[in-house]
Amino acid sequence: MSKMEQHLDATLEQILELARWAPSGDNTQPWRFEILDARRLIVHGHDTRDHCVYDLDGHPSQLSLGALLETMAIAASSFGLEMQVARRPEAPEARPTFVVDFAPAALPGADPLADFILPRSVQRRPLSRRPLTPVEKAALTASLPPGFGVTWIEGGARLAAARLMYRNAKLRLTMPEAHQVHRAVIEWDARYSEDRIPDQALGVDAVTTRLMRWIMRDWRRVEFFNTWLAGTVAPRLQMDLIPGLACAAHFVLTAAQAPRRTDDYVAAGRAMQRFWLTATAQGLQLQPELTPLIFSRYVREGRVFSGKPGMQARAAGLARQGELLVGKQAWESAVFMGRIGAGEPAAARSTRKPLSALLVGAADARSR
Repeated sequence: MSKMEQHLDATLEQILELARWAPSGDNTQPWRFEILDARRLIVHGHDTRDHCVYDLDGHPSQLSLGALLETMAIAASSFGLEMQVARRPEAPEARPTFVVDFAPAALPGADPLADFILPRSVQRRPLSRRPLTPVEKAALTASLPPGFGVTWIEGGARLAAARLMYRNAKLRLTMPEAHQVHRAVIEWDARYSEDRIPDQALGVDAVTTRLMRWIMRDWRRVEFFNTWLAGTVAPRLQMDLIPGLACAAHFVLTAAQAPRRTDDYVAAGRAMQRFWLTATAQGLQLQPELTPLIFSRYVREGRVFSGKPGMQARAAGLARQGELLVGKQAWESAVFMGRIGAGEPAAARSTRKPLSALLVGAADARSR
Protein backbone atom coordinates (compact mmCIF):
# COMPACT_ATOMS: atom_id res chain seq x y z
CA MET A 1 0.00 0.00 0.00
CA SER A 2 1.40 3.41 -1.00
CA LYS A 3 1.74 6.31 1.40
CA MET A 4 -1.06 8.12 -0.42
CA GLU A 5 -3.40 5.12 -0.07
CA GLN A 6 -2.70 4.93 3.65
CA HIS A 7 -3.93 8.52 4.08
CA LEU A 8 -6.95 8.22 1.77
CA ASP A 9 -10.16 8.93 3.68
CA ALA A 10 -12.62 6.03 3.51
CA THR A 11 -15.50 8.14 2.19
CA LEU A 12 -13.38 9.83 -0.45
CA GLU A 13 -12.04 6.45 -1.45
CA GLN A 14 -15.55 5.12 -2.04
CA ILE A 15 -16.45 8.21 -4.09
CA LEU A 16 -13.40 7.74 -6.30
CA GLU A 17 -13.99 4.00 -6.60
CA LEU A 18 -17.31 4.86 -8.23
CA ALA A 19 -16.11 7.89 -10.17
CA ARG A 20 -13.41 5.93 -12.00
CA TRP A 21 -16.21 4.03 -13.83
CA ALA A 22 -17.04 7.10 -15.89
CA PRO A 23 -16.87 6.45 -19.66
CA SER A 24 -13.89 7.54 -21.75
CA GLY A 25 -13.01 7.14 -25.42
CA ASP A 26 -11.35 3.76 -26.05
CA ASN A 27 -11.17 3.34 -22.24
CA THR A 28 -8.24 5.78 -22.02
CA GLN A 29 -9.27 7.04 -18.53
CA PRO A 30 -7.62 10.47 -19.02
CA TRP A 31 -7.54 11.38 -15.34
CA ARG A 32 -5.40 11.01 -12.25
CA PHE A 33 -6.25 11.99 -8.67
CA GLU A 34 -4.06 13.96 -6.28
CA ILE A 35 -5.49 13.83 -2.74
CA LEU A 36 -5.10 17.06 -0.74
CA ASP A 37 -7.12 16.12 2.32
CA ALA A 38 -10.21 14.14 3.34
CA ARG A 39 -12.59 16.35 1.34
CA ARG A 40 -10.37 17.95 -1.28
CA LEU A 41 -8.49 16.68 -4.31
CA ILE A 42 -7.11 17.69 -7.69
CA VAL A 43 -8.16 15.93 -10.87
CA HIS A 44 -5.27 15.99 -13.34
CA GLY A 45 -6.66 15.50 -16.82
CA HIS A 46 -4.78 14.76 -20.02
CA ASP A 47 -5.74 14.09 -23.62
CA THR A 48 -4.49 12.01 -26.52
CA ARG A 49 -4.53 14.59 -29.31
CA ASP A 50 -0.84 14.02 -30.08
CA HIS A 51 -1.39 10.44 -31.26
CA CYS A 52 -5.14 9.85 -31.68
CA VAL A 53 -6.88 11.20 -34.78
CA TYR A 54 -10.23 10.95 -32.97
CA ASP A 55 -9.22 13.22 -30.07
CA LEU A 56 -9.49 16.45 -32.05
CA ASP A 57 -8.07 19.31 -29.91
CA GLY A 58 -8.58 17.04 -26.91
CA HIS A 59 -12.32 17.73 -26.93
CA PRO A 60 -13.45 14.07 -26.73
CA SER A 61 -11.14 13.65 -23.71
CA GLN A 62 -12.72 16.76 -22.20
CA LEU A 63 -16.14 15.13 -22.63
CA SER A 64 -14.78 12.20 -20.64
CA LEU A 65 -13.49 14.51 -17.91
CA GLY A 66 -16.94 16.05 -17.69
CA ALA A 67 -18.43 12.58 -17.33
CA LEU A 68 -15.94 11.84 -14.56
CA LEU A 69 -16.85 15.01 -12.65
CA GLU A 70 -20.57 14.32 -12.97
CA THR A 71 -20.08 10.75 -11.80
CA MET A 72 -18.04 12.03 -8.86
CA ALA A 73 -20.81 14.47 -7.89
CA ILE A 74 -23.47 11.76 -8.14
CA ALA A 75 -21.37 9.35 -6.07
CA ALA A 76 -20.75 12.03 -3.43
CA SER A 77 -24.49 12.53 -2.98
CA SER A 78 -24.71 8.97 -1.64
CA PHE A 79 -22.55 10.10 1.30
CA GLY A 80 -24.47 13.30 2.04
CA LEU A 81 -21.92 15.46 0.25
CA GLU A 82 -22.10 17.98 -2.57
CA MET A 83 -19.25 18.85 -4.90
CA GLN A 84 -17.74 22.14 -5.94
CA VAL A 85 -15.28 22.14 -8.82
CA ALA A 86 -13.07 24.83 -10.34
CA ARG A 87 -10.80 24.44 -13.35
CA ARG A 88 -7.35 25.95 -13.04
CA PRO A 89 -7.10 28.37 -15.97
CA GLU A 90 -3.29 28.37 -15.90
CA ALA A 91 -3.06 24.63 -16.63
CA PRO A 92 -1.95 23.66 -20.16
CA GLU A 93 -4.84 23.09 -22.57
CA ALA A 94 -3.80 19.48 -23.11
CA ARG A 95 -3.72 18.89 -19.33
CA PRO A 96 -6.85 20.46 -17.83
CA THR A 97 -6.73 20.49 -14.04
CA PHE A 98 -9.67 20.71 -11.63
CA VAL A 99 -9.76 21.45 -7.91
CA VAL A 100 -12.61 19.50 -6.32
CA ASP A 101 -14.07 20.18 -2.86
CA PHE A 102 -16.74 18.22 -1.02
CA ALA A 103 -18.93 19.66 1.72
CA PRO A 104 -22.10 18.55 3.55
CA ALA A 105 -25.04 18.78 1.17
CA ALA A 106 -27.62 21.48 1.78
CA LEU A 107 -30.38 19.00 0.98
CA PRO A 108 -30.21 15.35 2.07
CA GLY A 109 -30.72 12.43 -0.25
CA ALA A 110 -28.70 10.50 -2.79
CA ASP A 111 -29.01 11.17 -6.48
CA PRO A 112 -31.05 8.20 -7.80
CA LEU A 113 -28.60 7.81 -10.67
CA ALA A 114 -25.92 6.64 -8.22
CA ASP A 115 -27.28 3.09 -8.40
CA PHE A 116 -26.54 2.96 -12.14
CA ILE A 117 -22.90 4.05 -12.20
CA LEU A 118 -21.59 0.49 -12.15
CA PRO A 119 -24.20 -1.16 -14.45
CA ARG A 120 -23.76 1.49 -17.19
CA SER A 121 -21.80 0.10 -20.12
CA VAL A 122 -21.44 0.19 -23.91
CA GLN A 123 -23.52 -2.33 -25.86
CA ARG A 124 -22.26 -2.70 -29.45
CA ARG A 125 -24.48 -5.63 -30.39
CA PRO A 126 -28.00 -5.43 -31.87
CA LEU A 127 -30.75 -4.09 -29.62
CA SER A 128 -34.53 -4.29 -29.68
CA ARG A 129 -36.25 -2.33 -32.45
CA ARG A 130 -39.09 -1.50 -30.07
CA PRO A 131 -39.64 2.27 -30.17
CA LEU A 132 -38.85 4.22 -27.04
CA THR A 133 -41.95 4.83 -24.95
CA PRO A 134 -43.13 8.37 -24.14
CA VAL A 135 -42.10 7.77 -20.52
CA GLU A 136 -38.58 6.71 -21.54
CA LYS A 137 -38.13 9.68 -23.87
CA ALA A 138 -39.47 12.10 -21.29
CA ALA A 139 -37.05 10.79 -18.65
CA LEU A 140 -34.10 11.05 -21.03
CA THR A 141 -35.00 14.56 -22.13
CA ALA A 142 -35.53 15.68 -18.52
CA SER A 143 -32.11 14.32 -17.56
CA LEU A 144 -30.35 17.01 -19.59
CA PRO A 145 -29.37 20.22 -17.79
CA PRO A 146 -30.42 23.64 -19.13
CA GLY A 147 -28.71 24.53 -22.37
CA PHE A 148 -28.79 20.99 -23.80
CA GLY A 149 -31.34 19.17 -25.92
CA VAL A 150 -31.79 15.92 -27.80
CA THR A 151 -32.74 15.24 -31.42
CA TRP A 152 -34.19 11.78 -32.03
CA ILE A 153 -33.56 9.78 -35.20
CA GLU A 154 -36.15 7.02 -35.18
CA GLY A 155 -38.59 5.10 -37.32
CA GLY A 156 -37.61 5.05 -40.98
CA ALA A 157 -34.83 7.57 -40.34
CA ARG A 158 -32.81 4.83 -38.60
CA LEU A 159 -31.84 3.53 -42.04
CA ALA A 160 -30.25 6.88 -42.91
CA ALA A 161 -28.37 6.86 -39.59
CA ALA A 162 -27.20 3.28 -40.18
CA ARG A 163 -25.94 4.25 -43.63
CA LEU A 164 -24.11 7.20 -42.12
CA MET A 165 -22.35 4.90 -39.66
CA TYR A 166 -21.59 2.38 -42.41
CA ARG A 167 -19.90 5.08 -44.52
CA ASN A 168 -18.16 6.46 -41.45
CA ALA A 169 -16.73 3.00 -40.73
CA LYS A 170 -15.22 2.80 -44.20
CA LEU A 171 -13.39 6.06 -43.52
CA ARG A 172 -12.10 4.75 -40.19
CA LEU A 173 -11.05 1.36 -41.51
CA THR A 174 -9.20 2.62 -44.59
CA MET A 175 -7.17 5.37 -42.95
CA PRO A 176 -3.64 4.61 -41.67
CA GLU A 177 -3.90 7.18 -38.88
CA ALA A 178 -6.95 5.36 -37.48
CA HIS A 179 -5.29 1.96 -37.92
CA GLN A 180 -2.58 3.00 -35.48
CA VAL A 181 -5.23 3.86 -32.91
CA HIS A 182 -7.20 0.65 -33.42
CA ARG A 183 -4.10 -1.52 -32.99
CA ALA A 184 -3.33 0.19 -29.69
CA VAL A 185 -6.80 0.09 -28.10
CA ILE A 186 -8.00 -3.48 -28.72
CA GLU A 187 -7.08 -6.22 -26.27
CA TRP A 188 -7.31 -9.57 -28.05
CA ASP A 189 -8.64 -12.81 -26.57
CA ALA A 190 -10.30 -10.85 -23.80
CA ARG A 191 -13.75 -10.50 -22.31
CA TYR A 192 -12.69 -7.64 -20.04
CA SER A 193 -9.91 -5.07 -20.22
CA GLU A 194 -8.69 -2.61 -17.60
CA ASP A 195 -7.24 -0.10 -20.05
CA ARG A 196 -8.46 -1.00 -23.55
CA ILE A 197 -11.46 -2.48 -25.40
CA PRO A 198 -11.71 -6.29 -25.22
CA ASP A 199 -12.19 -7.89 -28.62
CA GLN A 200 -15.26 -9.77 -27.37
CA ALA A 201 -17.00 -6.42 -26.85
CA LEU A 202 -16.53 -5.26 -30.46
CA GLY A 203 -19.75 -6.84 -31.68
CA VAL A 204 -18.32 -9.09 -34.41
CA ASP A 205 -18.40 -12.87 -34.71
CA ALA A 206 -15.46 -15.12 -33.88
CA VAL A 207 -14.39 -15.64 -37.51
CA THR A 208 -14.35 -11.91 -38.25
CA THR A 209 -12.49 -11.26 -35.01
CA ARG A 210 -9.72 -13.69 -35.91
CA LEU A 211 -9.43 -12.24 -39.41
CA MET A 212 -9.35 -8.66 -38.07
CA ARG A 213 -6.61 -9.57 -35.64
CA TRP A 214 -4.43 -11.06 -38.38
CA ILE A 215 -5.05 -8.24 -40.85
CA MET A 216 -4.51 -5.43 -38.34
CA ARG A 217 -0.97 -6.53 -37.51
CA ASP A 218 0.35 -4.80 -40.63
CA TRP A 219 -0.99 -1.81 -42.58
CA ARG A 220 0.06 -3.44 -45.86
CA ARG A 221 -2.29 -6.33 -45.10
CA VAL A 222 -5.07 -3.86 -44.38
CA GLU A 223 -4.56 -2.08 -47.70
CA PHE A 224 -4.43 -5.34 -49.64
CA PHE A 225 -7.63 -6.71 -48.12
CA ASN A 226 -9.41 -3.37 -48.48
CA THR A 227 -8.35 -2.99 -52.12
CA TRP A 228 -8.82 -6.52 -53.44
CA LEU A 229 -10.97 -8.49 -51.01
CA ALA A 230 -13.53 -5.97 -49.70
CA GLY A 231 -11.87 -6.24 -46.31
CA THR A 232 -14.08 -3.65 -44.59
CA VAL A 233 -17.43 -5.16 -45.54
CA ALA A 234 -17.82 -7.82 -42.80
CA PRO A 235 -16.80 -5.60 -39.86
CA ARG A 236 -18.84 -2.68 -41.17
CA LEU A 237 -21.92 -4.85 -41.54
CA GLN A 238 -21.55 -6.37 -38.07
CA MET A 239 -20.36 -3.30 -36.15
CA ASP A 240 -22.23 -0.52 -37.94
CA LEU A 241 -25.01 -1.28 -40.43
CA ILE A 242 -26.81 -4.09 -38.59
CA PRO A 243 -26.61 -2.48 -35.12
CA GLY A 244 -27.57 0.84 -36.72
CA LEU A 245 -30.84 -0.73 -37.82
CA ALA A 246 -31.26 -2.94 -34.73
CA CYS A 247 -32.06 -0.28 -32.13
CA ALA A 248 -34.95 1.86 -30.98
CA ALA A 249 -33.38 5.09 -32.21
CA HIS A 250 -30.26 7.09 -32.77
CA PHE A 251 -29.93 10.43 -31.01
CA VAL A 252 -27.87 13.60 -31.11
CA LEU A 253 -27.26 15.66 -27.98
CA THR A 254 -27.00 19.35 -28.81
CA ALA A 255 -25.86 22.46 -26.98
CA ALA A 256 -27.57 25.84 -27.22
CA GLN A 257 -24.34 27.18 -28.71
CA ALA A 258 -21.75 25.20 -30.63
CA PRO A 259 -19.07 24.16 -28.11
CA ARG A 260 -15.68 25.84 -28.48
CA ARG A 261 -13.84 25.97 -25.14
CA THR A 262 -12.68 23.34 -22.69
CA ASP A 263 -15.43 24.31 -20.26
CA ASP A 264 -18.06 23.83 -22.99
CA TYR A 265 -16.95 20.25 -23.59
CA VAL A 266 -16.65 19.48 -19.88
CA ALA A 267 -20.22 20.70 -19.37
CA ALA A 268 -21.32 18.59 -22.34
CA GLY A 269 -19.65 15.55 -20.80
CA ARG A 270 -21.57 16.07 -17.58
CA ALA A 271 -24.84 16.27 -19.55
CA MET A 272 -23.92 13.18 -21.57
CA GLN A 273 -23.28 11.15 -18.43
CA ARG A 274 -26.62 12.06 -16.86
CA PHE A 275 -28.35 11.07 -20.10
CA TRP A 276 -26.46 7.75 -20.25
CA LEU A 277 -27.11 6.88 -16.61
CA THR A 278 -30.78 7.73 -17.08
CA ALA A 279 -30.88 5.36 -20.05
CA THR A 280 -29.41 2.64 -17.83
CA ALA A 281 -31.99 3.39 -15.14
CA GLN A 282 -34.73 2.94 -17.77
CA GLY A 283 -33.36 -0.49 -18.69
CA LEU A 284 -31.95 0.78 -21.98
CA GLN A 285 -28.56 0.13 -23.56
CA LEU A 286 -26.46 2.70 -25.39
CA GLN A 287 -23.55 2.87 -27.83
CA PRO A 288 -21.67 6.11 -28.61
CA GLU A 289 -21.38 7.18 -32.25
CA LEU A 290 -19.09 10.17 -31.88
CA THR A 291 -16.68 9.89 -34.81
CA PRO A 292 -18.97 11.34 -37.53
CA LEU A 293 -19.16 14.53 -35.47
CA ILE A 294 -15.37 14.62 -35.13
CA PHE A 295 -14.69 14.17 -38.84
CA SER A 296 -17.34 16.79 -39.63
CA ARG A 297 -15.54 19.33 -37.48
CA TYR A 298 -12.27 18.58 -39.29
CA VAL A 299 -14.13 19.42 -42.52
CA ARG A 300 -15.81 22.59 -41.21
CA GLU A 301 -12.49 23.96 -40.01
CA GLY A 302 -10.59 22.94 -43.14
CA ARG A 303 -8.14 20.78 -41.20
CA VAL A 304 -6.35 17.84 -42.78
CA PHE A 305 -6.49 14.67 -40.67
CA SER A 306 -4.95 12.08 -42.99
CA GLY A 307 -2.12 11.84 -45.46
CA LYS A 308 -4.04 9.34 -47.58
CA PRO A 309 -5.75 10.82 -50.68
CA GLY A 310 -9.53 10.83 -50.67
CA MET A 311 -10.06 10.89 -46.92
CA GLN A 312 -11.05 14.59 -46.78
CA ALA A 313 -13.62 14.10 -49.55
CA ARG A 314 -15.14 11.12 -47.74
CA ALA A 315 -15.36 13.14 -44.52
CA ALA A 316 -17.04 16.00 -46.41
CA GLY A 317 -19.64 13.52 -47.65
CA LEU A 318 -20.25 12.36 -44.09
CA ALA A 319 -20.70 15.95 -42.94
CA ARG A 320 -23.32 16.59 -45.63
CA GLN A 321 -25.11 13.36 -44.73
CA GLY A 322 -25.18 14.33 -41.06
CA GLU A 323 -26.59 17.76 -41.84
CA LEU A 324 -29.35 16.19 -43.95
CA LEU A 325 -30.13 13.79 -41.12
CA VAL A 326 -30.74 16.29 -38.31
CA GLY A 327 -30.34 19.75 -39.86
CA LYS A 328 -27.27 21.93 -40.23
CA GLN A 329 -27.73 23.82 -36.94
CA ALA A 330 -28.23 20.69 -34.84
CA TRP A 331 -25.28 18.94 -36.52
CA GLU A 332 -22.91 21.84 -35.89
CA SER A 333 -24.02 22.26 -32.26
CA ALA A 334 -23.93 18.51 -31.55
CA VAL A 335 -21.80 17.36 -28.62
CA PHE A 336 -22.59 13.63 -28.63
CA MET A 337 -24.31 11.02 -30.77
CA GLY A 338 -25.33 7.43 -30.14
CA ARG A 339 -27.83 4.65 -30.63
CA ILE A 340 -30.15 3.38 -27.93
CA GLY A 341 -32.64 0.63 -27.27
CA ALA A 342 -33.84 -2.08 -24.93
CA GLY A 343 -31.58 -5.09 -24.59
CA GLU A 344 -29.37 -7.15 -22.36
CA PRO A 345 -26.27 -5.53 -20.82
CA ALA A 346 -23.00 -6.23 -22.58
CA ALA A 347 -21.50 -9.62 -21.69
CA ALA A 348 -18.00 -8.30 -22.43
CA ARG A 349 -16.88 -4.81 -21.48
CA SER A 350 -14.05 -2.48 -20.59
CA THR A 351 -13.37 -2.38 -16.87
CA ARG A 352 -11.08 0.19 -15.22
CA LYS A 353 -7.62 0.56 -13.79
CA PRO A 354 -7.57 0.06 -10.01
CA LEU A 355 -7.81 3.23 -7.96
CA SER A 356 -4.27 2.71 -6.72
CA ALA A 357 -3.01 3.16 -10.30
CA LEU A 358 -4.91 6.45 -10.65
CA LEU A 359 -3.55 8.14 -7.52
CA VAL A 360 -0.61 10.51 -7.93
CA GLY A 361 1.38 12.81 -5.68
CA ALA A 362 2.09 16.46 -6.46
CA ALA A 363 5.55 15.65 -7.82
CA ASP A 364 4.16 12.87 -10.01
CA ALA A 365 1.49 15.19 -11.39
CA ARG A 366 4.07 17.87 -12.31
CA SER A 367 6.30 15.37 -14.08
CA ARG A 368 3.57 13.80 -16.22
